Amino acid sequence: MEFDTISAVSTALGEGAIGIVRLSGDQAIEIADRIYKGKNTLKETPSHTIVYGHLIDPKTNQRVEEAMVSVLRAPKTFTREDVVEINCHGGIMSVNRVLQLTLTNGARLAEPGEFTKRAFLNGRIDLSQAEGVMDLIRAKTDKAMNIALNQVEGRLSKKISILRQALLETVANVEVNIDYPEYDAETMTHELLKSKASFVIEEINSLLQTAEQGKIVREGLSTVIIGRPNVGKSSLLNSLVHENKAIVTDIPGTTRDVIEEYVNVRGVPLRLVDTAGIRETEDIVERIGVERSRQVLKDAELLLLVLNYGEELSKEDEALFEVVEKMNVIVIVNKTDQEQKIDMEKVYQLAASKPVITTALIEDKGVEELEQAISDLFFAGRLEAEDVTYVSNSRHIALLELAKSTIEDAVQAIEDGVPIDLVQIDITKTWELLGEIIGDSVQESLLDQLFSQFCLGK
Repeated sequence: MEFDTISAVSTALGEGAIGIVRLSGDQAIEIADRIYKGKNTLKETPSHTIVYGHLIDPKTNQRVEEAMVSVLRAPKTFTREDVVEINCHGGIMSVNRVLQLTLTNGARLAEPGEFTKRAFLNGRIDLSQAEGVMDLIRAKTDKAMNIALNQVEGRLSKKISILRQALLETVANVEVNIDYPEYDAETMTHELLKSKASFVIEEINSLLQTAEQGKIVREGLSTVIIGRPNVGKSSLLNSLVHENKAIVTDIPGTTRDVIEEYVNVRGVPLRLVDTAGIRETEDIVERIGVERSRQVLKDAELLLLVLNYGEELSKEDEALFEVVEKMNVIVIVNKTDQEQKIDMEKVYQLAASKPVITTALIEDKGVEELEQAISDLFFAGRLEAEDVTYVSNSRHIALLELAKSTIEDAVQAIEDGVPIDLVQIDITKTWELLGEIIGDSVQESLLDQLFSQFCLGK
């Protein structure tokens, strides 16, 4: 496909050792040559070579920057187009000046994600791999990075392609038997059709089994710390973050608002929220904080309910147990360094089967046990198998669920004795839905939406 030549800054804006301005397109080398001055021209430079020189403004012949320039010729590039990467000094002014030079000499400013979009449109990667690139950039833990890397390398794509090929062969055999019954094609009986469909269902189920864990690793687990004032919620936040993010005092009601932090707990990213202590109060500011605390509970995927070892259980504590009864909860009994006043037997009774961890956060005791409990609650070691293909993208999960439903409709139709040519409609629909995951059948508006989420220069 033919495109105009695009240019963008590919490194983060700010002060740094090196900044990179990337060009891609048929005119990339020619445009870069207009502003480059070195021993040889870039047109004479072999592919996949980096050369030293200076950048000049052709209008004034003024030297603008010192640079190392990489020349990468199509098709062996990320976009499968000619690519030039200009490595200059990493200051904001320097990088922007170089970018402006490329734009005033024939390039167009790239849209967000346009380099990756061109890689997809030119067949370098499929859509799921392209989405994996963004997941790789946004990964906050090693596990998230490994899942994204597997997706970029095409592990999910291969699985989907195998399923689509099985469905395609099934549809082809149905067509042959319908249109050319005189040929010695494999007779597509109901039993054989059911066998093929059952194989696809089994494989989709296998992928969906990883979806909950994969999505959590990709997007983070929304985790809310709740409890009465002065039970140690802010101390818990500080212990998990490993720095003093929240103010800790013995005065009840210190936390007046919702505090959010990202935390890596045993490879599990938590979107950790410390809330204002939930209680009835006359303080207007604290009351607003308490109301916000109640709001964030609705979206929480995990609750850390903190109790005070040095105080008796109150009606407010028992009310909180009722609120979180049907949610994922870990009960934390804090301040075990104090004299025991809490009735632990009643705590276990109220917690039912939910994990109960005792801590003395001021002495950094019990934090490791809590981190292990969080990991066990959601993963229980299920992310350790490196040969498993994880589905983490919400779009992929939704399409797999829909494909599963459609192929199950086909199986039901087979069992009901529906003619094969009608069953074929659901088989074909399943094939199309799986194709949307890797981008074989996808609308342009969806592509624009997906790639607009990328950063400039990627």
